[in-house]
Amino acid sequence: MLNCNRKEKQSQINIVCIEDLVPKDHILRDIDKAIDFNFIYDEVKNLYSADNGRPSVDPVVLFKIVLIQYTFGIRSMRQTIKEIEVNNAYRWFLGYDLLEPIPHFSTFGKNYTRRFASSDIFEKIFEHILAEAVNAGFVDASAVFIDATHIKANANNKKYVNELVKLEAKHYQNELNEEINLDRENHGKKPLKSKDNDDDDDNNKPNPSTKNIKKSTTDPECGLFHKGEHKVQFAYTAHTACDKHNFILNVDVAPGNVHDSVMFDELYKKVIADFPEVEMVGVDSGYKTPWIMKQIFESGRLPATPYKRPMTKQGFFKKYDYVYDEYYDQIICPNNKLLDYSTTNREGYREYKSNPEDCKNCAYREQCTQSKAFQKVVTRHVWEEYMELAEEVRHSPQGKEIYKLRCETIERVFADAKEKHAMRYTQFRGLARLKMQVLLTFSCMNLKKLAKWKVKNGLLQPILSEFILFCLELIKYKVFLKNIRKNAVAA
Repeated sequence: MLNCNRKEKQSQINIVCIEDLVPKDHILRDIDKAIDFNFIYDEVKNLYSADNGRPSVDPVVLFKIVLIQYTFGIRSMRQTIKEIEVNNAYRWFLGYDLLEPIPHFSTFGKNYTRRFASSDIFEKIFEHILAEAVNAGFVDASAVFIDATHIKANANNKKYVNELVKLEAKHYQNELNEEINLDRENHGKKPLKSKDNDDDDDNNKPNPSTKNIKKSTTDPECGLFHKGEHKVQFAYTAHTACDKHNFILNVDVAPGNVHDSVMFDELYKKVIADFPEVEMVGVDSGYKTPWIMKQIFESGRLPATPYKRPMTKQGFFKKYDYVYDEYYDQIICPNNKLLDYSTTNREGYREYKSNPEDCKNCAYREQCTQSKAFQKVVTRHVWEEYMELAEEVRHSPQGKEIYKLRCETIERVFADAKEKHAMRYTQFRGLARLKMQVLLTFSCMNLKKLAKWKVKNGLLQPILSEFILFCLELIKYKVFLKNIRKNAVAA
């Protein structure tokens, strides 16, 4: 039977409570019960005047507004305010009634510029939510997974200037130099001279400590990102660590042209300081370097790494075809000839060179070297033993099991952040604002998981059924009628 809806219902007056308009299984109900947001008052009270100025918008409301934005992946603050105005669940979460005006969309931006930009409030919110998950026993940091993802910057790829910048020395350069000089001394070589002294000898030499980069004029703090078949674009990088259950443990943000391995150190130190129970660290091939492997092993943990294909020309012998003889400190080539130690270079690699007479008439020379001097050079890093240990762990059952979890943990975190929480692009400019976006996004992801897991494990107070609520209202009504009768009799 055909039924037609009547438009008169649009102007119908109903006496309702906003509590009744929010579905009982809405995620915001679980979030509201999972955490007490009043901790924000203590964190921001020093940013407000105690006895001067107009009354402010409730800071908890301000942060709840941005949590709504990043939880539901709303593209902008302007759109978020529009959604809150017509969404009863959002109003209920903020503590606003049906007719109360919502703050202007520029309110949070002004408060960020004047109050929050120079504070650590976003880190505090992230840490508080993570601490709730840890206290509930949901975080399993026996294995952590570290990786990075790129976020497209709000910058025009065609607007840039070429700039000559100084190459920063590796943060572990001093330790590497000590290891190099010790290795040279053990082989009867003199220590290497400082690079600065070498550069001063001849001013006409090109300066190897500088490079030419493209710097965006739209957002100077981002970096040009180009990897494999990816499109060349200005971007930022979010270096992230998570546990076995996909709870984000820490994050750091850098320009897109900073390599993943450069950002590893600080993030790793923070993670193992906060979670000393870490036993294994799952990383991809970009982090499989001698320094990082050395760091992980010396900290008492094991790395879970993938197979890394040797970067040699097609048709030539692979590096593993050349066997290192530790006792005699020599390299044995595929033709069973010996390559002797020659020197240790500035990059920390020992160079082993063959005898040209052996290579000159060797049947495998076309697969070995194209050197006009008929000499093969094989390099081995002074920290190569840590790479070999990592290979042993890679072949172990534990190493295979942990690395297999990468696609279910850190890769899933990045996929959810980009597809569900609008982290594929950023509308902000500058490193500080982007870090705010990343911290709030990961805070919301942790908060959603925390709320759902608390419901799943029965750690939240059960919601009263509609029948029980009806009974309570009926009792109140009967008490009200009884009081009226008493007053009538007394009169």
